[in-house]
Amino acid sequence: MKALSGIALAVSFLVAPYVQAQEPIKIGFVAELSGPQGVLGTDQYDAFMLAVEANDGKLGGVPVQIFKEDSMLKPEIGVQAVQKLIEREGVQIITGVTFSNIMMAILKPVTEKEVFLIGSNGGPAPAAGAECSPYLFMTSWQNDMQSEVVGKYASEQGYKKVIAMAPNYQAGKDYINGFKRYFSGEVIDEIYTPLNQPDFSAELTRVAAEQPDAVFIFYPGGLGINFVRQYHQLGLGKTIPLLTTATMDGTTLPAMKEAALGVKTGTYWSPDLAVPANVQFIKDFQEKYNRLPSQYAAQSYDAALLLDSAIAKVGGNLTDKQAFMTALKAADFQSTRGDFRFGNNNFPIQNLYMLEAAKDADGNIALKTIATPLKDHQDAYHDQCAMK
Repeated sequence: MKALSGIALAVSFLVAPYVQAQEPIKIGFVAELSGPQGVLGTDQYDAFMLAVEANDGKLGGVPVQIFKEDSMLKPEIGVQAVQKLIEREGVQIITGVTFSNIMMAILKPVTEKEVFLIGSNGGPAPAAGAECSPYLFMTSWQNDMQSEVVGKYASEQGYKKVIAMAPNYQAGKDYINGFKRYFSGEVIDEIYTPLNQPDFSAELTRVAAEQPDAVFIFYPGGLGINFVRQYHQLGLGKTIPLLTTATMDGTTLPAMKEAALGVKTGTYWSPDLAVPANVQFIKDFQEKYNRLPSQYAAQSYDAALLLDSAIAKVGGNLTDKQAFMTALKAADFQSTRGDFRFGNNNFPIQNLYMLEAAKDADGNIALKTIATPLKDHQDAYHDQCAMK
């Protein structure tokens, strides 16, 4: 297939002469596409487009037109992007959204316009609880979920004292709260660092001095690469186990290399999940992009599959918003994670796994599943959502 280019990517919507032409459904894709965290949004976008292109530029049998916007990790830029997409381009759906601070900024500007928001990464607590919306559907997770599984695992390992670290923004607070919710020991220190801080030497000196049983972190993208490398360089991993979430994945492992060995992470998805849809997704993604997909890719691919199923159910008619909501809620598609279903707040109910970075049969560093501490798990905020 030809390479994709341009901020607004018009996917070909030509149909056979004997089929009546149909106006394309307009979809806005908003994500972090530049800077140190750009690799995360790029994986989301590439996976979404993998599904669109596999269907000859259609979702649900209907032509689609994709408009791509970079939110640059700045909430005000994210708001400007969705306003442009809605008011100028007339999009009916917005998807992507990498960071939770962007999701919180755009949630109301999108849903109050009755535009559907299919989030495929950051899932802040308010969006799952009191600020839930029938126009918001998440194909990833509520932030806390991925750290709740780490907290449960840490308890099962008998750790008594843990230091927790994260960037100082909504998701960082969600992740540490989630860890504490399921950890039976004591979090002896919570360290919040600036969102774009690349050097953790001062904080790691504190860790070495306090000597916890383990360290739990949430540092996505380039932040995680720096942290894991520095942790390894200081030799801390030899005596203090490192537990992570949304830090170690297909986007960061190639840069972490040997420093990642033995590090464990909590997540909903793994490249070794023996699910037919997952096996095919990984094969197709590798063939097209010549790299392994991350969970960011998997959940964005699921977003495309969700839309494919829902658009087909309503025959491409998104003007009947209630019918489209019902079609989305049905989640009638083959997910990369296996069974997929939404809770009352339109966030997934799903298994949560623990993975470990280890060398595979070819000597490459890869993630392998070592435990499933939480099964059919629902987020902690769903009962605060008025939807039933």
